[in-house]
Amino acid sequence: MKTSPRAQSATSLPQAPRDDAGSRLVKYMVMMGIRFACFGAMFLVTPYGWYTFLFAAGAIFLPYLAVVVANVGQDAATVGAVNPERMIEAAPSAPVSPSAEAPTVIRIAETARLEQPRDDRS
Repeated sequence: MKTSPRAQSATSLPQAPRDDAGSRLVKYMVMMGIRFACFGAMFLVTPYGWYTFLFAAGAIFLPYLAVVVANVGQDAATVGAVNPERMIEAAPSAPVSPSAEAPTVIRIAETARLEQPRDDRS
């Protein structure tokens, strides 16, 4: 997995899995609705002619295409990081000289409890 020292921008995040599944369901239902219309038109449109075979082909092959389209998910590898902010150059800072004083050190040591607690809460 590739890691970056910079945080990922919210504008470059991929689509949420719930939204992706919802959009695929909508595509599937639209294609199956078209298939249902083709199936009905195949029997209801008269006189029969070359378009009857077109409706039959739609009724036969649209379920396969609908399943293929519904199972194709979003390609997560194509999303690139987008920086929504302009980069501001920082002013050069003066070099920090080592301090002559020693740093302050705080030590915390635990000791055993000297007396018993008065109630059951602690």
